[in-house]
Amino acid sequence: MLVRLLYASRATDTSPEAIDAILSQSRQHNPGSGITGILCYGGGIFLQAIEGGRSAVNELYGHIQRDKRHQQIELLDYEEISERRFGGWTMGQVNLSKLNTSILLKYSERPELDPYAVSGKVSLALLEELMATASIIGRA
Repeated sequence: MLVRLLYASRATDTSPEAIDAILSQSRQHNPGSGITGILCYGGGIFLQAIEGGRSAVNELYGHIQRDKRHQQIELLDYEEISERRFGGWTMGQVNLSKLNTSILLKYSERPELDPYAVSGKVSLALLEELMATASIIGRA
């Protein structure tokens, strides 16, 4: 059974090296676990969608909750799915510094990433639009 989990967290280390390390680790680990997804990072906040088998996704989320690189972890949405939306990415990445802020403003009160201030469904719609507008990099 496939599931999609969406969560937000705040980075404890906002250096580019720390963010790259998280992406690199995800891209190495996820294929063997059947995990796909997308990571959006900006302003010290992570917004991540993880898709895969229920056990694998639950196990990964438990690991994230114990990971000292994340704090204020909040589950935004969890659902059974019939197919993946982010199946082409072991872990896609959105570079918010190069993003047209009007996309963010479409989904929130201010033109900044703040999944804590909107519903999980709104955050998922944002990720889907970022995917549709080719704002996702790192298809690896």
